[in-house]
Amino acid sequence: MKVLWRIHRTATIWAVLAVLAFCVTTDHIARAAAGPESSATAANNPDSQTESPAAREAASIPTHNLRRIMSDGGPLMYAIALCSFLVVTFMLERSVNLRRSRVIPKPFVTRFMQQLSEAKLDRQQALDLCEEHGSPVAQLFAGAVRKRGRPGVEVEQGVIDSGERVTNGLRRYLSVFYGVATVGPLLGLMGTVLGMIQTFNVIAAADAQGRPELLAAGIAKALLNTAGGLAVAIPASILYVFFVSHVDRLVIEIDRLAQVVANSISAEELNDKKTSRKRAA
Repeated sequence: MKVLWRIHRTATIWAVLAVLAFCVTTDHIARAAAGPESSATAANNPDSQTESPAAREAASIPTHNLRRIMSDGGPLMYAIALCSFLVVTFMLERSVNLRRSRVIPKPFVTRFMQQLSEAKLDRQQALDLCEEHGSPVAQLFAGAVRKRGRPGVEVEQGVIDSGERVTNGLRRYLSVFYGVATVGPLLGLMGTVLGMIQTFNVIAAADAQGRPELLAAGIAKALLNTAGGLAVAIPASILYVFFVSHVDRLVIEIDRLAQVVANSISAEELNDKKTSRKRAA
C-alpha cells in the first residue's frame, strides 16, 4: 500500500506541474500579445466599447476555452495535443520506473553484498537470488556472478556487458521527450505559416482594410499554433534533461556497487581469502 501511495502521489504531482506549466505559458503569451494593442484599439474605436461581452469574446483569441483553442488552431493543434499527451504519459511512466528504490533497492543490495562477503552464497544461489529480484542492480550483479572464480578481467567484462543492457533499459522512452521537444516547435511553426497563408488569402480575395475581423481567423491560428508548440516543447526539453541526468546518476551508483561485487568474486580475491584462512588455521 505504501508503494502504491508513493506512485500515486508522484504521478499526481507531475501531472499537476505539467498542467500548470501549460496554462501559465499559454496565458502569459496571450496576455502579452493582447495587452497594449487591445487597449489602443479600444481607445481609438469608440464603437468597440459598446459591443457586448459575447461579441468581444468571439472576436478575441481564446486562451481558456479548450474547445475554441482546438477549433481556431486548426488540425495541427490536434497533433500538438497528441504530443502533450505523450509527454504526460511517459513522464508518469519514467517517474515510476526510475525511482531509486526500484532501480537500486537498498535492502536487497545490503543483504546480497553482506552474504556474498561472508561466503554464504554459492554461484547458483547468488544467480537465483538476482533473477528472482529482477531489479536493474540485480541484473548487473548477475552478470558479475556468472563469471565468479574467473580472473578479474573476465569478471569486469561480464559487468560491462550487463551494464550496457541495464543502461539501455533505464534510458528507454527518453527519446520521446527529445522527439517532442524537437517536433513540437516545428508543428507550431507549420501552423503559424498556414495561418499567415490564410490571412494573406483573405487580403487578396477581399478588401480587408478597416475590417480586422476578416484577418482574425488566420492570425489566431498562427498565434495559437506557435503558443501550443512552445508550451509542449519547453516542458519536454526540461523533462528530457532531468531524466537523462537522473539516469546518469543511477548508472554511476550501480557501476560502483558492481565493481565492489566484481572485486569480491574474482579469482585473485578468492585465492587471497583461501590463503588467509589457511594461515589463520
